[in-house]
Amino acid sequence: MPTNPQPELESLPQSLPVIFAPGDLEKLAVGGQLPVLVRLLTTLGGCARPIRLDGYRTKVDTATGLILRHLDSREMPAGCLLVCCGNRRTTGCPSCAEIYRHDTYQLIAAGLRGGKTVPTTITTHPRVFATFTAPSFGPVHNRPSGETKRDRRCRCGRTHSEGDPLLGSPLDPDRYDYRGAVLGNAHAPALWSRFMLHLRRAIARAAGLTQRSLSSAAKISYAKVAEYQRRGLVHFHAVIRLDGPDGSATPPPAWATTELLGDAIQTAATRTRVAGPEMDGGTWSFAFGTQLDVRPIRSGDFTGGTPVTERAVAASIAKYATKGAEGATGTLDRRLRLIGELHAFDIPPHAERMIRTAWELGARRDLADLKLRSWAHMLGFRGHFSTKTRQYSTTLAELRQARADYQHTQTGAPTTVPEQESTLTLAHWAFSGIGPTPELARLASALTPPPGPRAPAATHG
Repeated sequence: MPTNPQPELESLPQSLPVIFAPGDLEKLAVGGQLPVLVRLLTTLGGCARPIRLDGYRTKVDTATGLILRHLDSREMPAGCLLVCCGNRRTTGCPSCAEIYRHDTYQLIAAGLRGGKTVPTTITTHPRVFATFTAPSFGPVHNRPSGETKRDRRCRCGRTHSEGDPLLGSPLDPDRYDYRGAVLGNAHAPALWSRFMLHLRRAIARAAGLTQRSLSSAAKISYAKVAEYQRRGLVHFHAVIRLDGPDGSATPPPAWATTELLGDAIQTAATRTRVAGPEMDGGTWSFAFGTQLDVRPIRSGDFTGGTPVTERAVAASIAKYATKGAEGATGTLDRRLRLIGELHAFDIPPHAERMIRTAWELGARRDLADLKLRSWAHMLGFRGHFSTKTRQYSTTLAELRQARADYQHTQTGAPTTVPEQESTLTLAHWAFSGIGPTPELARLASALTPPPGPRAPAATHG
């Protein structure tokens, strides 16, 4: 549980009523208590499902034993500590997802143009934007690109509109390889790890080096996100960069070019394959799809005819980071406890069949390590949606801390304890629920317009 609650709440008066009704708004306004509750709602920034915590935090001067500051959830305006849920999914909490999207944008952009402790010389390093698709497990309804109307017809003979619910669903569900699709999602993280191994080998071979000596000449940095296609399969979008031996702080060697990096990615992706389980007398193996898109990233200052710019790449990856399987396929955004719960949800037939297939495979002992039942709602995928190498750029934690420090400066609260003071912090927080209290929810609906995504406070560094 968090041990560092929102610092702004410590300055709030601690003697407000916990229970009130909409009719009490006038009394609260006359008593001067309404602004305090409004400020409490403001600290949540429109979070749809704030987390309620019970507990306390006490700061003690170790030299004198004097209590410097004490915070008790029972004495707070809402009767508990409220913290934002931090959900990255737009379907879960649009407000917190917008914050996550902005942070991801800053993280990706810093690794492309510098800033946030990353030197601006990073713009001279070779970097590409690559998209790795999933293989086919059977023909699905799609929207082919073409100049004529005939060329844009699906194999079913129709021309689908953008919002057609048939898009991504199999042409023949009975012949579609649902087992392969679920197991392919489950092995996607391992497939990426194997790809990185082959990429290092391909770059070392192109540079005339051994794989062991490559690390003393150049480093491979990347940031990637996973996105669900409408057919329910995961594919990856990645920024891949070549740095010097000490990462972003050092220039890459002369042989490290964008062309060499692009060719090495093509070679590595073709050779990457991971072995799957043996079932029903056959052995499974998984690879990337045949559609691999690798494009160089140019500076954002270039506009004429540039295929991919820094800004476009950062914005694209940030957008993918807030999406889940539920946004692309209509599946669930939470785990299933029992397969019978599916009847209570309106799920498209294709997504429902993938969930049921994952649940069925999850009962097999030889597939226990894949934990398919726990990740059935994600159609078998259990990897992180956003990952990066340490040396690519800053981290989400550092961005959040920078924002918290900035908010401290706006409120006049000290960001650090003076060096001459020695303090001990005693804290205990326990989860008590999700969502605002009914009383606070009524006040929010009475005082605020319909919630929308909030813009994050400025970050510095």
